[in-house]
Amino acid sequence: MRKLLSLAMMACAATSAFAGGYRVSLQGQKQLGMGHTGVAVVNSAEVLFFNPAGAVFLKDRFNVSVGANALFARTKFQNEEYNWKASTSNTGTPFSLYASYKVLDCVALGVAVYTPYGSAVSWDKDWVGSHLVNNIDLEAIYIQPIASIKVNDKFSVGGGPIYVTGGVELNRNLTRSLTDEQGNRSDITIKAQNVTAWGWSAGFMFNPTEKIRLGVNYRSEITMKARGGDATFHDLPAFAQGIYTNTTFNANLPLPAELTAGFSVQLTDKWLVAFDYNRAFWNVYKSLNVDFASGIPSSVNPRNYHDASTFRVGTQFKPNDKIALRAGWYYDESPVQKGYFAPETPRNDSMGFTGGFTYQFAPKFGVDVSFLYLRFAETKASYDHYTEDGNPNVSFGGTYKNVVFSPGVGLTYSF
Repeated sequence: MRKLLSLAMMACAATSAFAGGYRVSLQGQKQLGMGHTGVAVVNSAEVLFFNPAGAVFLKDRFNVSVGANALFARTKFQNEEYNWKASTSNTGTPFSLYASYKVLDCVALGVAVYTPYGSAVSWDKDWVGSHLVNNIDLEAIYIQPIASIKVNDKFSVGGGPIYVTGGVELNRNLTRSLTDEQGNRSDITIKAQNVTAWGWSAGFMFNPTEKIRLGVNYRSEITMKARGGDATFHDLPAFAQGIYTNTTFNANLPLPAELTAGFSVQLTDKWLVAFDYNRAFWNVYKSLNVDFASGIPSSVNPRNYHDASTFRVGTQFKPNDKIALRAGWYYDESPVQKGYFAPETPRNDSMGFTGGFTYQFAPKFGVDVSFLYLRFAETKASYDHYTEDGNPNVSFGGTYKNVVFSPGVGLTYSF
């Protein structure tokens, strides 16, 4: 039984890092309306996230943009062979804040605060996949000071360090059948808060003509090192309580590097189009190692993520100085390979449809509105690496249907 519980705990801890790779592309209302393009777009202070090199090309000396989204995600699971059915509806509130100040005509400084990683999934307690996850809540806040330098009227560079703070909490049942003497399923909660790390971002922007911009931006891999996190057991049977007391754990949670390249074309005075290509280096998730205190064996859990691409296109039309209308589309590849699809991050290939507008109440002040409809391809998939009773590669799977809807609102001020 000791071995059984150890293996169950190891599998449980692995899922926390799986969710650490969950990417949320909602880093600006204007750019989200344009399919979340922006590496070669100078629209507002949102450029601090998409490509800091563009901040020095903003027209005004001071620029600030703030915004937030309401994220509504719904997942349905079904296994027709065993007549298993479940669903989960979850909400999230990613936000962003960007501010820049042009200290010289050729130098702009600024700060960006945004939440590119986050996951909140809550299945019904003790559902059929509860041995993999009951619920998970992940958050990561990026704080990035930036400098943007104009080499000449056509070329600029920019970037800066990134400070990350965040945490994760996850609960799951220890096995598919273990209960206490009252019949309550035995479970464990793993929690780590105030985890911090450093990274960096750098990019350049090139304007070969007045109508065309080219941009490239790189954001480094960041490893969140959770140390001394809490592992808490609930509803253990009496024979296990003396063996598995509450303890601590250490784990590394990698957030992958990203490279984005793209261009924008000002087709007319009113009409702008933009294209971005993004490559996320998810292969850092080859496995997760978790070290427990109290003599509990360390765990090595395969993930084998692969690098994934996102293709984006967006457009903006400004019929007058008061209104700007936006629309966009993107295709986002999943980094999850066959046999590694787990219900804490039910993520497969998806297409995003976006739109939005800005209403300029005054020359210096505008309100931005955006929406995103994210449709995942229906997939029949499984996670085949769960270990139970010493038996490896126990499979759990079925058909997943996912959909995400996210309205957002923001404010832009400049002078």
